[in-house]
Amino acid sequence: MTYLVIGAGPAGLAAVKSLKQAGLPVQAVEKHADLGGQWLYGAEGSAVYASTHLISSKRTTAFADFPMPDDWPAYPDHARVLRYLRDFATHFDLRPLIRFNTKVERLQRQAGGWRASFDDGSAQDYQGVIIANGHLSDPLVPEIPGRFDGTLMHAKDYRTPDIFEGKTVLIAGMGNTGCDIVVDAVHRAKAVLWSVRGGNHFVPKFLAGRPADEANHKPRRVILPKGLRAMLHEPLLRLLVGPPERFGLPKPRHRLYDRTPIVNSLVLQHLGQGDVVLRRPIRAFRGDTVVFADGREDRPDLVLLATGYRITFPFLAGLAPLNWQAATDAPHLYMNIFPPDDNNLFVAGLLEGAGVGWAGRALQTDLIAAWL
Repeated sequence: MTYLVIGAGPAGLAAVKSLKQAGLPVQAVEKHADLGGQWLYGAEGSAVYASTHLISSKRTTAFADFPMPDDWPAYPDHARVLRYLRDFATHFDLRPLIRFNTKVERLQRQAGGWRASFDDGSAQDYQGVIIANGHLSDPLVPEIPGRFDGTLMHAKDYRTPDIFEGKTVLIAGMGNTGCDIVVDAVHRAKAVLWSVRGGNHFVPKFLAGRPADEANHKPRRVILPKGLRAMLHEPLLRLLVGPPERFGLPKPRHRLYDRTPIVNSLVLQHLGQGDVVLRRPIRAFRGDTVVFADGREDRPDLVLLATGYRITFPFLAGLAPLNWQAATDAPHLYMNIFPPDDNNLFVAGLLEGAGVGWAGRALQTDLIAAWL
């Protein structure tokens, strides 16, 4: 019986390739008309915006057995990334195994495997399922008391900076997306306010003219433990980039590499130039006014929430098959892949971290294929 892969983004493509090369029957379904997942710019469900580039260099992002072209820039834009994923699928002849314009509405466990029901009314039985639907689809919108009379949107719906033209803009959130959008807004908005909560480490894209992340991921005989690398690299970053608190940002409370750092030094430059004004977390909306945690008030025309995403699997009737943990609002899986119950249900791509790249996702799917 065939195995089902849900999604044809990087993790889904890796899963199809791993199972195919292991000689296992596999079929992928993709709700969009083309592959690429989040990198399919403009598609419903994509969170990619016009200025999106890789935040890890091409060599640390690409699949190990399919490097990106040598003549491409170190940090390709979203159009090149999508082209790369299409070329990857063509090179390994994956397209014939993908069923496009097909959305999984429901997964149901049954004797001997799983039944998938699709949005066209059809259903099919599978021996097992690899979930690779990504985790940048369901916007996490904080509950803010009151009502805002201006334009309120999540970063998921942001595409181009023309929406900022001549406006006072408030951007909330200090992930890589929030920092990118702050930089976009600076060039079009009348004024840019930036509401931040916790701190993070800032890493430049280039050091001595070379991608900053490459030195961490060259093959070597001795690999330093993550904590020791953080101890060595944090002082270097504070010397080269400057302490975030010197720019008015909160001091990070976590170690470098415990979370994905901010790969954007332009936002610090704009802070230092006075192009961006910092604000505390939003406490409430009051008509045309935003009230912040320190009591300060502003009247922006547009509020954009770059506040992240929830991990969701809408096709599962309940979350029990994936050992969902309410405390972390995420599934608790062995190696971020296997649920405790041996139920032939697996997750691919549910991992983040500096240097993981798509090669890391391919290691996950190779492990699934080996297990099967």
